[in-house]
Amino acid sequence: MEPAVVQPASEAEQAKRRCLCLQELIVNSLPPSKLSTLAKLTLLRLLRAELRFLFRLSSPSTRITSNIGYFESIVRVLLHPALRKASRLCKPVPSCSVHVDIVCSFGSSPSWFLVSDCNPTRISWTGSLRSRAERALLAARSASLALKPACLFLVFSRGLPDDTASEIGRHLAAVEVDVHAECNFFEDLKEGWIGVGWWEMKGSRWFRVKIEGDDLERVNEVPRFLTVSNGEKAHLGKDAFGELLSCLRPGGIVGDLINFDTTALIAMVSGISNDSAETLLREPEGDLRQRFKRNYKFVIAQATSELEQPILVELKVALDGKKGIICESVRLEFKELIFMCGGAKEKLRAGQLLKHLIVVPDRPSARICDLPTTRKIGEKNKVIFGTGDHYHAPTLTANSGFVRAISQTSMSLLTIEHRPRALTGD
Repeated sequence: MEPAVVQPASEAEQAKRRCLCLQELIVNSLPPSKLSTLAKLTLLRLLRAELRFLFRLSSPSTRITSNIGYFESIVRVLLHPALRKASRLCKPVPSCSVHVDIVCSFGSSPSWFLVSDCNPTRISWTGSLRSRAERALLAARSASLALKPACLFLVFSRGLPDDTASEIGRHLAAVEVDVHAECNFFEDLKEGWIGVGWWEMKGSRWFRVKIEGDDLERVNEVPRFLTVSNGEKAHLGKDAFGELLSCLRPGGIVGDLINFDTTALIAMVSGISNDSAETLLREPEGDLRQRFKRNYKFVIAQATSELEQPILVELKVALDGKKGIICESVRLEFKELIFMCGGAKEKLRAGQLLKHLIVVPDRPSARICDLPTTRKIGEKNKVIFGTGDHYHAPTLTANSGFVRAISQTSMSLLTIEHRPRALTGD
């Protein structure tokens, strides 16, 4: 019996499979800190539209023009270890008519990306490339302070002829960058935390244009410890809290910083996070309702979540090797909350925690200050998150409402979200 002849799949069928695979990758594998919820929904909506087009083809055997290669290129760029917090994809930038493929943070700087999946033999500087690049560069230079990028990247996923590359360098003052060099970076895992990974985008060519007038200032030093113990670190226990603090690096030089808001500090010292969740859930319901009143369901949900997935284990991965900073506003608010609501053990942990953090003045970045103050983007949070942005440090927070509101402005802001925890009074 002769083997059956396997017919090669049509272009349409291959494109459908690629669409479905990419859709699954976006839903199940892209970590939340790579892109905002709104940006993910935009990408999925475009993929679904592409699938509808492919399924409507009356003659699947005919040659087709599909956007799947472009979408695959967008995702490959998103997966670069240095790229984080894509706030807008495949849309015009607000207040600008220019279409930008990715608005994100690259390294620690706000960046715009133009991504091309065109056949390199069909790309020339005198074609649509020049018009699109020059419009994007003009928009980047004239954008509001809040949305102004530090860099504009041009990515050609399938390569580029050398003569066109020379024209890009000459006309745009662009520099070609080797994004594969030393690409063994820390990158975000599916759970949203940090691990070591490898990335590659073979055959691609990347060009970077620095935007003049970047107002994201960064100082050279952070003040040393400002604590009641004059910098003398507290004795660390061998419990999860002690192990967490031992992950933080001492010192005041900028580099590998992580900024904490008040919600993060509360989560670290909360009794729920520190072995009291099971005891709490064993208490009579009536006593708990009397103790926590309207917060009863909120606290019980946190205790249940803690037993299923301890939060200090997750935070330890995020904090490992970082230098923790807090602004003066957070220090004052945290100390007030601990004084009013914290139990004896929570107060003890709070004192130990503060001895391992660098206190910096309230110094929100110019671009955060440029955002209008609204009900969801309050002045207090602009100071806290803006101070982290000033030092190019991601802010560890459970304030998902503020993070979502910032994303809706199309600003890319470095944040790491965690599950909330409340003080229990031990």
